[in-house]
Amino acid sequence: MAVQVPSRQLFIDGEWREPILKKRLPTINPATEEIIGNIPAATAEDVELAVAAARRALSRNKGKDWATAPGAVRAKYLRAIAAKVTERKTELAKLEAIDCGKPLDEVVWDIEDVAGCFEYYADLAEGLDAKQKAPVSLPMETFKSYVLKEPIGVVGLITPWNYPLLMATWKVAPSLAAGCATILKPSELASITCLELAEVCREVGLPPGVLNILTGLGPEAGAPLASHPDVDKIAFTGSSATGSKIMAAAAQMVKPVSLELGGKSPIIVFEDVDLDKAAEWTAFGCFWTNGQICSATSRLIVHENIAREFLDRLVKWTKNIKISDPFEEGCRLGPVVSGGQYEKVLKFISTAKSEGATILSGGVRPEHLKKGFFVEPTIITDVTTSMQIWREEVFGPVLCVKTFSTEEEALELANDTHYGLGAAVISNDLERCDRVSKNLQAGIVWVNCSQPCFCQAPWGGNKRSGFGRELGEWGLDNYLSVKQVTQYVSDEPWGWYRSPSKL
Repeated sequence: MAVQVPSRQLFIDGEWREPILKKRLPTINPATEEIIGNIPAATAEDVELAVAAARRALSRNKGKDWATAPGAVRAKYLRAIAAKVTERKTELAKLEAIDCGKPLDEVVWDIEDVAGCFEYYADLAEGLDAKQKAPVSLPMETFKSYVLKEPIGVVGLITPWNYPLLMATWKVAPSLAAGCATILKPSELASITCLELAEVCREVGLPPGVLNILTGLGPEAGAPLASHPDVDKIAFTGSSATGSKIMAAAAQMVKPVSLELGGKSPIIVFEDVDLDKAAEWTAFGCFWTNGQICSATSRLIVHENIAREFLDRLVKWTKNIKISDPFEEGCRLGPVVSGGQYEKVLKFISTAKSEGATILSGGVRPEHLKKGFFVEPTIITDVTTSMQIWREEVFGPVLCVKTFSTEEEALELANDTHYGLGAAVISNDLERCDRVSKNLQAGIVWVNCSQPCFCQAPWGGNKRSGFGRELGEWGLDNYLSVKQVTQYVSDEPWGWYRSPSKL
């Protein structure tokens, strides 16, 4: 399918601007390995311009244009963005599919979620006004206290390539709703739709400098943004290794960060389940988004009594997944995002095999696809807990399997990880599901499903999966600073010191 990729510049202060060093990066279609366009490559010099523009946007008209404007004013822009995204849904979905390799049907769903997320935070922006001056109950009647919620300031948002526009929206929408001025740095592997978001914002007349979008490499654009002294907060989604570097850079200025990092999430399947329903959710939990999802339930922990029959069923489900160009009708698994990611996934599989694991299914390029970064959905058994495949995030369509005999053993295996983003439990015994949910060391637990995500519910992890929560009201709180205001209301003097007038 012919898709015209627009040629864009950086978006700074409401205008398209060529990068100061005039550098650009190629954009590669992962399904064909062809160059389909290019994106501007920002550097520290462009970061300086964007930060200055964001600072001006915050202070313009003493903040009344944005930061201290009524929430209803910001909500109007957020709703306009949502409407424009909906209007351009088909075009945006095609651009994202050709950029990152996700099946077109899946990307359409993502773009619908983008519009829904902007709508949701428009509502929260309006509701923010009513929550201002929330009273605080005090033990002394001579004082009254209330709380103000204020935008944290200029925020840097660094987002990944697996949900290019949606992950950006998870940060952009609440930061704008809160009244912050923002600088978005999307992944260089999939930036096209984020640049289109800039065009949407330009079309709806978003005040200049409120949202700036810099594409480019992490070391050249992301690092200067994270360490910039005039950026008040960094919100990052990506690898744990990069998150650690961002945290270290922010620590030099005691700058707040929120981090949504990697995962190695478990899915526990008990012996009382409907095998087909459990098999489909297990496949979906690991192979959705071409296996490239931080919360992927990529460690299957299945009860020993049903393990053989369940795995037979699961293999049949995975062999029925249509692997193809993302634009083909019925595609359910596209390519991984890049050549580098393709090699990395295959290396994980070969290492597992060399360590003694068994490749039960998949693990190779599909025979019918000679071009593109395609990997068959892979199931690996005979895994030990010391193996790399059990411990490290693959970020590809690879599932590893262990069996258990007791609930306690299942939990021990599930929690045997440095990560703590997601976890799933599948059982018809809902009391058991409740018990297991409470004992899973994860920020998100799914019961009898895997991966559903709603912008109203909090999202985030524990341990090396990061901290802070996105989405819901928690997502808005990420970008708000809380100020206590306390007033002395008595007509009587305080009376702590002896008055000089009475000497």
